[in-house]
Amino acid sequence: MNQPHSISPRILHAVEAVFLLAAALFLALHAVHLNADFPNHSPWMDWAKYTDEGWYGDAAIRYFQRGHWYVPGDFNPAAALPIWPLLEAALFRFTGVNLAAARALTVAIFACILLASYLLLRRWQLLSSGKKTETSLAPAIAVLLLAVSPFCYVFTRMAILEPLLILFTLLALLTASYMRPLSHRSPTSLRGPLLPTPHSLLPVLLGLLVPLMVLTKTTAIFLLPSIAWLLWARAGYRLRPFLRLVSPSAALAAAIWLSYYLFLVRPHFLPDYHYLFEANSYSGLTPSNVLAVLADTIADGLWIDKILYPLALLAVISVFLLRPRLLRNPLVPSLLLWAGGYAAFLAYHNNLQPRYYLVLAIPLTLLVPIVFSSLWTSVRRTRTPSETYLSRLAITSIAAVFTVLIIADARQTLHYVRTPDYTFTRAAAQIHQIVSADPTHNPLILSISGSQLSLMTGLPSICDDFGTMDLPVRIKAYRPGWYITWNQVDDDKMDALTPMYNLRRIAAFPAMDDPERNLLILYRLDPPVPSEPPRRQRKPNIPRLLRTTFAPQPSTTQLVP
Repeated sequence: MNQPHSISPRILHAVEAVFLLAAALFLALHAVHLNADFPNHSPWMDWAKYTDEGWYGDAAIRYFQRGHWYVPGDFNPAAALPIWPLLEAALFRFTGVNLAAARALTVAIFACILLASYLLLRRWQLLSSGKKTETSLAPAIAVLLLAVSPFCYVFTRMAILEPLLILFTLLALLTASYMRPLSHRSPTSLRGPLLPTPHSLLPVLLGLLVPLMVLTKTTAIFLLPSIAWLLWARAGYRLRPFLRLVSPSAALAAAIWLSYYLFLVRPHFLPDYHYLFEANSYSGLTPSNVLAVLADTIADGLWIDKILYPLALLAVISVFLLRPRLLRNPLVPSLLLWAGGYAAFLAYHNNLQPRYYLVLAIPLTLLVPIVFSSLWTSVRRTRTPSETYLSRLAITSIAAVFTVLIIADARQTLHYVRTPDYTFTRAAAQIHQIVSADPTHNPLILSISGSQLSLMTGLPSICDDFGTMDLPVRIKAYRPGWYITWNQVDDDKMDALTPMYNLRRIAAFPAMDDPERNLLILYRLDPPVPSEPPRRQRKPNIPRLLRTTFAPQPSTTQLVP
């Protein structure tokens, strides 16, 4: 029996340092060209690039541009999702309202995601081996995969809700992994070094993170089972210790959310709160199409990566069929519950947009090095020569796949960095110039992309698609001076505008790449010119003789039988 020679810890530390340095370099590239378009002609046709950065930061944008964050009757998602606009407002106080600052905040959040992922996988190493000094490349590989991913590059540079939700989830998992029942010592297999924070503050921290998740994006409730599993593991998989462990955090989280709802939302913003759920309540899932929807939900995961995603599915299958002992590591079931819970929401909602898969990309990416690093652990056990050869062959194959994956993703990300487009930014700047050049006209913009344009230009706006007031009522109440649409004026918008305005086409700007939204058209809304009342017709002054002469005479024509 031959035992394979293990690699020196010094070499492993050097390789880990190289991986982390490469990840840091690619992270820095996220902060380049922050005002550029979402990459045109990419595999991800997501309409969020036209609207969502403005919509979900609208409260902060309006507060600094108008002096108040709430516009009655318009789309006010901050009533239900206040955390992201609060963070943006804190940033805008120093930077002013601008697109680059909002996106820089998201890049900083992605940096925190990478750090939290590394610490969580390091924690996994301690939980599974119990050896603080043992080195594993899995955390560094996971961080590098996330940093070079073109999918993560395009969506973690957008000022949307998903990156912040991911960060809070990782922090909650990290916090849960250190908690233990106050009256029960943790099992030896789960024992590890405590955070420098006093133990009594960990339930408080978790109790704060859970409502932060839900108030960032309500779909966070589908991620709570992942956190609960880690707490269940920390309680030794026993009910009473689990209840003692989870109760303080759950009580604090419930108290915070209920306080927000009862004292802020219910008395002041209840219609806006309910409207957000009504606007997103559609689901095309029916008993007749459930299998097709599930198939689409799984297949669309290829948006994450055409190599990494199949590798992640292979890792999931390996856990249940080939490596069930990995389920003893509490982080593995937790990541599976994260990915499975959010995939269930996507299937139920049946509105498969690429940005939603960012929440799946993180746990699946973390799972891949955890599962495949177990091959290296197993090869160090005593085996027959043939078993050792097969294990080494598997390790070499996995290493080759990882190398191809990292090189391909890095190449694509570098392509996006080197070839930025500014079509939307230029169009917004020209619109701002035209509107500002007409100071006698109301600068208020009506557009589905109005909030995005407000973030980019500072022009005030209201939405032409979402709002608690019907569009004709909203137009009458706010009297916008400009209307901006993509490609054409829809019939319902025209019906709402024409009773009060004449639409005068001023300019059109090619922007972005979606065939249905690649021409930004600017209309000036002019009040209709009042028509003159019809003049009363005078009877002509015809002499009596002429009147008699030209008067119609009775017909004398006889019908011949």
